[in-house]
Amino acid sequence: MPDDATAPTIEARLRAIEDRLEIYHLIASHPPSAEGAQAIGAITQTPAHRQAIADGIAHFAGLPIIEIDGDSSIVTSYLQLLYPDKQGEARELANHGVSRGYRVHRVVANRWELVRTPDGWKIARRTLRPLDSSPEGRALLSQALEGYRTA
Repeated sequence: MPDDATAPTIEARLRAIEDRLEIYHLIASHPPSAEGAQAIGAITQTPAHRQAIADGIAHFAGLPIIEIDGDSSIVTSYLQLLYPDKQGEARELANHGVSRGYRVHRVVANRWELVRTPDGWKIARRTLRPLDSSPEGRALLSQALEGYRTA
């Protein structure tokens, strides 16, 4: 436990909490497939995207690891792309009805590079890598753990 001389001030601690909450909100509210208001608007208007929505597509994001360093932040998380399994066997779950279930279409690793602006935290860059047999996705996730490794 740091002594009083090196302990963060209450203001610094509050800012860190507010930063994390703002970053959680940014990541949770951000459409997984596009960046920027114009790009989001354009993608959501395409016939293919409208069909995916009509078919029941869902994006399920894992709770991210957030590393803040001043006015920049690296956020790492998982993302699953799910959709109703229309060919699946119908199954009943007590008190929840009958469903054919969902399929996991894809799982990716996300790395978000954020910057603090006068208008709050913004996305500077986003990298997605599939979590399949290729090493790129695992390497991206491994970067998030570098600060936790001991020498």
